[in-house]
Amino acid sequence: MLTRRYQQRGVSLIESMIALLVISIGLLGIAALQITAMKQNTSALNHSQAVWIGYNIADRIRANFGEFDQYAGIDTNSSYTQDCSTSACTAQQMVISDAVDWSTIVQNLPAGRGIIASPSANELVIAVMWDDEGTGATGTNCGTDPAVDLTCYSVTLIQ
Repeated sequence: MLTRRYQQRGVSLIESMIALLVISIGLLGIAALQITAMKQNTSALNHSQAVWIGYNIADRIRANFGEFDQYAGIDTNSSYTQDCSTSACTAQQMVISDAVDWSTIVQNLPAGRGIIASPSANELVIAVMWDDEGTGATGTNCGTDPAVDLTCYSVTLIQ
């Protein structure tokens, strides 16, 4: 009858190292998932704000509907000065005051910009743009290349 001289007890160093490697890989995966979730959450927040910003100016235009055409050409990169919160303004002055307020709101988005265009008579297209990818993109390009294009949300109003 053969007897064993050495009987293994406990866990060997190799088994411990393999278990540690497996746990480390799992924790790295969880960390990557958390980072991705935070980026997507920020992106969703920016998109929600852009929707709100677009509808904010659309509501302002509807409230001053007699000056519908005067809103065409507003660009939040331009500077406007008009304050209708402390004194009464005419309808034309309200257009400029709305542009001032809208410019302030759009700045909450990263590289935020808002433009109101009139592609045809009795139509306004409100575009809210921002750098969703964090690439430093600026301008008025809305497209699929995040290195040079901004993410856009647009609303069309018809008189």
